[in-house]
Amino acid sequence: MVTLAVLIPLLLSAAWSASVTRREREAEVREQATSIAATAGAYLNQYLAGVDSMASALVRHQSVIALDRVACDRLFAEVLRAQPLVLNIILSDTAGTVRGTALPIPPGVEPVDVAMPRTRETVIATGKPLISELTTGVVTGKPTIILAYPIRDGGEPVKGVLGIGINLTELQTLFRDIPLPPNSVVTMTDAKGRVLARSMDPERYVGRPAGGEVPAVEPRDVPREQTLTGLDGVRRFYGNAIVERGPWVLSVGIPTGVALARAAPSYQRDTTIAAVSIVAILLFALGGASMIGNGINRVRDAVRRIADGDLSPPVRSSVPNRELAELQDAFITMAANLREAHQALDRQIEQERKMRETLQSLQRQVVRQERLAAVGILVSGVAHELNNPLQAILGTAELLERHRELTAEALEEVAFVKTQSGRAREIIRNLSRFSSQQPGPPSLVSLGDVITEVVQLRRRDLDNSAIALEVSVTTRRQVYANFTEIEQVTLNFVINAQQSIEAAGRTTGRILIRVFDAGKKVRLEVQDDGPGVAPEDEAKLFQPFFTTKPVGKGTGLGLSVSYGIIESYGGIIGHHGNEWGGATFYFELPVSEPAARLAAPTGSGAASKSDDRPPLLRRSIPSGI
Repeated sequence: MVTLAVLIPLLLSAAWSASVTRREREAEVREQATSIAATAGAYLNQYLAGVDSMASALVRHQSVIALDRVACDRLFAEVLRAQPLVLNIILSDTAGTVRGTALPIPPGVEPVDVAMPRTRETVIATGKPLISELTTGVVTGKPTIILAYPIRDGGEPVKGVLGIGINLTELQTLFRDIPLPPNSVVTMTDAKGRVLARSMDPERYVGRPAGGEVPAVEPRDVPREQTLTGLDGVRRFYGNAIVERGPWVLSVGIPTGVALARAAPSYQRDTTIAAVSIVAILLFALGGASMIGNGINRVRDAVRRIADGDLSPPVRSSVPNRELAELQDAFITMAANLREAHQALDRQIEQERKMRETLQSLQRQVVRQERLAAVGILVSGVAHELNNPLQAILGTAELLERHRELTAEALEEVAFVKTQSGRAREIIRNLSRFSSQQPGPPSLVSLGDVITEVVQLRRRDLDNSAIALEVSVTTRRQVYANFTEIEQVTLNFVINAQQSIEAAGRTTGRILIRVFDAGKKVRLEVQDDGPGVAPEDEAKLFQPFFTTKPVGKGTGLGLSVSYGIIESYGGIIGHHGNEWGGATFYFELPVSEPAARLAAPTGSGAASKSDDRPPLLRRSIPSGI
């Protein structure tokens, strides 16, 4: 058994070596095919460049520019004799009349057909050279592609088209000097998969679909190399190159048998080495069998003594004898003990972590609830005591405005009193909303509509401050909330962004409001390019009465009220820095679902009762931090 255990890896190694050798030879042949394809493509591009040079000389010839039929026929015939790969040269004017041809037009053939009407019209329209698709020459009756060039007299418009037809059945002669293994083939196809040139049997295959000999994809998507069965049924390694002029695919196929022939010497060498090694192993195994058995028994006893230790678990596998099986069982027993100890320790650590997180969460909730309760008691009393005098002030101011005998200066002072009283009323309303835990009536809300309202409120003020406001809404999903409360939160974000930019002394600024899907929630972000939030202020942003603004610019309740509103709807609120260097404030709310709306109470939110909010609250500007 031990001998077999040694021989099998040796045989597998020999087979692996043979497989690696075969793959290396195949890779070598594939690389050769790819390299030859690139070389053949260079040959073709060089030939086409020569045709372009010849055409460049012809279009400047005085006889061609003059569209002189007799002179052009003679000129083209002389050129054709020197160009074995050119089928014909035809010159036509813009009306399609043939003004020159290297070969006479056969009887019964319409000149307009000879004048390549589609290609001619395209060249006249674009004024650029063009290569036609595969076609059959009207004069020669052979498959060809036509290289068409515009004829101009100086800077005048196109007055004619020069067409040079390429003899596709002879195009393969360009590649005959390229060294190729026997039975190799060079094939060129167009974008429709038709054979344009083939080094073997061109008369048989030119103009036919390529089948499996080239990839059935667009030329620019063709892989660099692949293995296919050719049109003649021979399996080959193909290297592909793109001829951008067409675009065409130029493929060089080398038979797969070439790789096997090149790998044969390596196969013979590996076989000899394997045979010698097997004989040596058999001789060695006969002398060392008893020693190996005694050694395995000693290892078995040692493993059983270590079974209570701490080692990694092995993978169970088939073994050739009983000793190795017992050795494996001992290792497995040891691994089982180790796993049980680790699992018990992991469970204990996980329980302690969860208890610690729960305790910290409860501590944070208790601290916040105590703070909010104390602040609520304070602000509810202050709001009640100040609201009645403010209502009296506002009422008196409105009565004074109705007196016609007041001067403009007096009316301006009254308006100032109303404005400041209204601001005080908004502060009191925020205080009441902050201290109240009674929800308002929710409904289906589109955050896009909320943004529209906020933009209408702030657009003019932002324009006066030269702050550009951008909006991006990429979702139509709705949330179940109170429209005014969500508008208040968004308005707080925008006002804070504007004040942050103005506080930095900037003459211009930028604010971006975005709404997009975030999994099962909808996310609203307000991003600015202001100075951002100082690190020492981050932990206090959403605390009541915390503000970084000067006296009279903010109450410190805007973000705290916003926090309560979003939290009451099961959402999250927060902020982070952005790539502009400013701050991004955001909130996320769950997407509205029918089941959730049916189960929801009749009122939700963090604002005060809806019946004491006048309709103008939807247009108010709450204080930010």
